Amino acid sequence: MCSPQESGMNAVGARMVTRSRSRGPGAGLRRGGEEGAPLRSVEAAAEGRKSHSSVKRQRKTQRLNVAYEASEGETGEGAEHLQAPGWEPRDWQQQLENIRTMRSGKDAPVDQLGAEHCYDLSAPPKVRRYQVLLSLMLSSQTKDQVTAGAMQRLRARGLTVDSILQTDDSTLGTLIYPVGFWRNKVKYIKQTSAILQQRYGGDIPASVAELVALPGVGPKMAHLAMAVAWGTVSGIAVDTHVHRIANRLKWTKKATKSPEATRTALEEWLPRELWSEINGLLVGFGQQTCLPVHPRCQACLNRALCPAARGL
Repeated sequence: MCSPQESGMNAVGARMVTRSRSRGPGAGLRRGGEEGAPLRSVEAAAEGRKSHSSVKRQRKTQRLNVAYEASEGETGEGAEHLQAPGWEPRDWQQQLENIRTMRSGKDAPVDQLGAEHCYDLSAPPKVRRYQVLLSLMLSSQTKDQVTAGAMQRLRARGLTVDSILQTDDSTLGTLIYPVGFWRNKVKYIKQTSAILQQRYGGDIPASVAELVALPGVGPKMAHLAMAVAWGTVSGIAVDTHVHRIANRLKWTKKATKSPEATRTALEEWLPRELWSEINGLLVGFGQQTCLPVHPRCQACLNRALCPAARGL
């Protein structure tokens, strides 16, 4: 049994415990929650302002992007600015027109003695195509006059795949001499003729890939054969004349070291509708005016436009 003094102390302790309990963890969290609420509201408001500002910036950025982007197929000033212009030589159109003017007479050797003039018009189509290919094989490193003479002698004996295969190498060499590298050409003509008989029924292939696979047939010959024999423009036929003139006029983005490199460079920018014209045009120009040695610059309409003539 407790004394009155103890009872008073207990009562005081009870009141203290009660007050302590009333300020326990739960009450502290509630008070903290009540006091923390304004802080969270401020933070939330700040976050809201940041988010709203970010959305505004994103919207502005999107509007700017839309202003400068052109949709597919769209035309107009904005779309034109996005298209990078392709490279093309300076003054090439005027240079080309001047060459056309100088070549208007069509009186160069290639105009009378080129591959399109060396076959027998009365022969069957398959034989004509074979004769076109043969004239191109003979023309490598050979003047047109010499090639035409060799073709006349061959045609006089009846120029077909069978007749060539029945001709011995010595006789064939005599008939095509003095074309350049005539001994090698005898071998190539015999090998190619045998392949044409075995694989193509005496006709010639109708693709560049198959043509260049034949012995003695290069890319220039293949593209010319496609144009003359098959009537198909497969690429630009580049020989030494076209190669030389294209570099003198700087019609290639950088100097090229081979006809095939020149062909690739020209086809990158020259409009396709000009591909069939360019070989005969430049070959004749190279035979008459833009000679390999001592070009006749004073007689050339391009003397003021030609980088080579101006020493550039």
